[in-house]
Amino acid sequence: MCGRYASSRRPEDLVGLFGVEKWEPEETLAPDYNVAPTKEVYVVLDRPLKDAPDPRPVRQLRILKWGLVPSWAKNPEGAARMINARSETLHEKPSFRRPFAQRRCIIPADGYYEWVTGTEERQLEVEGKKKRPRKQPYFVQPADGSVFAMAGIYEFWRDRTLPDEHPLAWWVTCSVITTEAEAGPLAVAPAEGPASLADIHPRMPLMLTPDRWDPWLDPANTDIDGSLRDLLAPPPGGLMRAYPVSTAVSNVRNNGPELLAELEAPEEGTLF
Repeated sequence: MCGRYASSRRPEDLVGLFGVEKWEPEETLAPDYNVAPTKEVYVVLDRPLKDAPDPRPVRQLRILKWGLVPSWAKNPEGAARMINARSETLHEKPSFRRPFAQRRCIIPADGYYEWVTGTEERQLEVEGKKKRPRKQPYFVQPADGSVFAMAGIYEFWRDRTLPDEHPLAWWVTCSVITTEAEAGPLAVAPAEGPASLADIHPRMPLMLTPDRWDPWLDPANTDIDGSLRDLLAPPPGGLMRAYPVSTAVSNVRNNGPELLAELEAPEEGTLF
């Protein structure tokens, strides 16, 4: 799964990386090293501009809320539970099928966090014993330092309790698509720790390599049973690195570049 990630790149940098044509400078978020569900996040999407005479899709950098609210939902209360969408069932889930066909986006990140439970605690869980689990966070990022382009979907939701002209009448929300974690070796593995992403967690955000950005964002492609499903294939192995970081990231109130600092060894002792 993906429940926390880091996003520190400047919007000007994202505009250049993704070939964005439309971005409003006043729509700027501060660097966020501990992005959590329901926060506002940057997304890249292709969509015609509102009220523009030209109907062509325009690549835009937008700010959306993380946690998808289906268009048919009566209220937005379940948004925090819909931060992820499984790639294997996108085409059949009522909440995700239409966005998958019509409203796909890229959610830029530096990388994502995942927590590993110690081997002793895992065994205790299997045996039914109770003990406070030791959870060591790891940060996962492209080994070459490039942007982690997470595949996403977005949706519009109308708050019927507000008048049309109210600025909060429409919500635009998104989900990160997840896939099976890479079982092959990491490009750079910590001296003491996981040898693969699957050792950390069985799921991971679906990372889109640059050759997939344009076809993924193309709103004219609505073939959910063909070409779009092909784009959900995990990227080639050996592109990622993972390293232990401070348990301070476990508290959503903590936020700063120090959260990305690599530790020489896990704070929570031997986990593997």
